[in-house]
Amino acid sequence: MYFISNVVKVTIPNYLAGLPIPDSFGGWFRLSFRDWLALVPPTLAIGGISYVSYQSVKKAREAGKVNHLIRKDLNKVVDFIDIEDITDKASLCRCWKSKNWPYCDGAHGSHNKETCDNVGPVVVRHKQQQ
Repeated sequence: MYFISNVVKVTIPNYLAGLPIPDSFGGWFRLSFRDWLALVPPTLAIGGISYVSYQSVKKAREAGKVNHLIRKDLNKVVDFIDIEDITDKASLCRCWKSKNWPYCDGAHGSHNKETCDNVGPVVVRHKQQQ
């Protein structure tokens, strides 16, 4: 732990204090070629950390999405199905993987195997008489 503590408390601050960062805007124009070269490693490190952070946030956002395929040009996908149009019953997709949207085509089966999920369709039917 001493090594990490020393790097964080001593080495990095000493390195940053030695960088030729000007005090004014005009100072940037007076930097020598050697000064600019000294600024390349920390700039690349900050750029790399920023890029990795951005990709992590982007990946986390994508992982939270459910719909990856269906009508992505719309803000919200809404479908209306008249109950009178259903003959016996209709299986409606809830996994967003169906190629026959909004009806279920069984695509949830492979999704469930890949992700250990348990999603299935919603079945709409006429109320059964008792």
